[in-house]
Amino acid sequence: MSTAAQQRLIRPARNISGSLALPGDKSISHRYAMLGAFAQGTSRFTNFSTGADCASTLGCMEALGARVNRIGGGAIEITGVAGRVTPSANPLDCGNSGSTMRMMSGLLAAQQGTFTLIGDDSLSRRPMGRIKTPLELMGANLTLTEGHAPLTIVGGPLKAIDFTTPVPSAQVKTCVLLAGLQTSGATTVREAVRTRDHSELALRAFGATLARTSDSISISGPQQLHAIEAAVPGDLSSAAFFLCAASIFPGSNLVLDAVGLNPTRASLLDVLTALGAKISVLNLEEKHSELVGTIQISGPAEGLGTTAITGALSAQLIDELPALAAIGPYTSGGIRIRDAKELRVKESDRIALVAQNLRAMGAEVIEFEDGLDVPGGQQLHGATIDSGGDHRIAMAFSVAALRATGDTIIQGAESAAISFPEFFDIFNNIAER
Repeated sequence: MSTAAQQRLIRPARNISGSLALPGDKSISHRYAMLGAFAQGTSRFTNFSTGADCASTLGCMEALGARVNRIGGGAIEITGVAGRVTPSANPLDCGNSGSTMRMMSGLLAAQQGTFTLIGDDSLSRRPMGRIKTPLELMGANLTLTEGHAPLTIVGGPLKAIDFTTPVPSAQVKTCVLLAGLQTSGATTVREAVRTRDHSELALRAFGATLARTSDSISISGPQQLHAIEAAVPGDLSSAAFFLCAASIFPGSNLVLDAVGLNPTRASLLDVLTALGAKISVLNLEEKHSELVGTIQISGPAEGLGTTAITGALSAQLIDELPALAAIGPYTSGGIRIRDAKELRVKESDRIALVAQNLRAMGAEVIEFEDGLDVPGGQQLHGATIDSGGDHRIAMAFSVAALRATGDTIIQGAESAAISFPEFFDIFNNIAER
């Protein structure tokens, strides 16, 4: 890829305004793709995620025998394998997508055959031992390469387990539930911190029965899934960048249509409200058990205040923390983040990269093993940003650049396509200069 494609120049803005519709939620698209491909019948989805990660999931499921018809305009049809995949002669390429690799492993562990899952350099550095433990307790045979991908699964009949996740992870929970879907008896996953529940809601939408308590979710197998038709809500994690951008401009006015507002994801709205942003949610409705609504946001005249993000909130906001940290200097009292050690093993070490790039823009920031202190009342200047090839870092610092003095260059900007190929186009449309 040419250097020009890898860099983006971000000029400061005077204000943020406009309305926008976002591409489909990445988390929900992954799950609809996987379950639609595994179900009986043909599912149809509109506003399916345009990100490369969800394309990786579709590609893997096609290699396992599902038929995918990409109709265009964000619509796809998937004809499922009715619960029986065909092992692929070639490795299943998960690209950059940890979601694909971790969740699909659960689906494949109970299937007959041998499956090898591979990924790009970044994914091949991410920890996969966390799925190996529960799947082996179920009787699966998994081989990792020093705790990482490539990952080989020799599938076969499993036994139900009662498993407590050591680290809160929706991907690990999903992995175990997808294995449990195909296993005789009740498989239970317990978690100290409730993680996003898209998998449970999607499984129910496809006809599965699950039982929930305050700290656990159980599935009794085997169960057959059936095709559905659904519109994927707009991605709240993608919306985060625009919401953060609007919040740092007093008098901004931004409307985001048909955004997914799942309560296990919508904590971002609470944090921005606590900082002083003026947020209203309009037209709230439920679609396939997922809440969808329109968000209107404006930045407070007096500027943003201060907040601390710790404990369970850090786990719920793990994808949004880089964007929140990037606007910390523009608050009056700063942003404090703790209990977010998981950020160090994402597509990059996000704690280190956020600190490095804030300092490059002239900010003072204190780095901790599990978080950051970003003091408020600071003025940033334009700089050259190293995204580390991480989509969320590239997008977070595009937001920070909007109120900096001088221009900012985002290196590795093409990484945004992992989750959000349209990001820079939409971003330029709402920035008034």
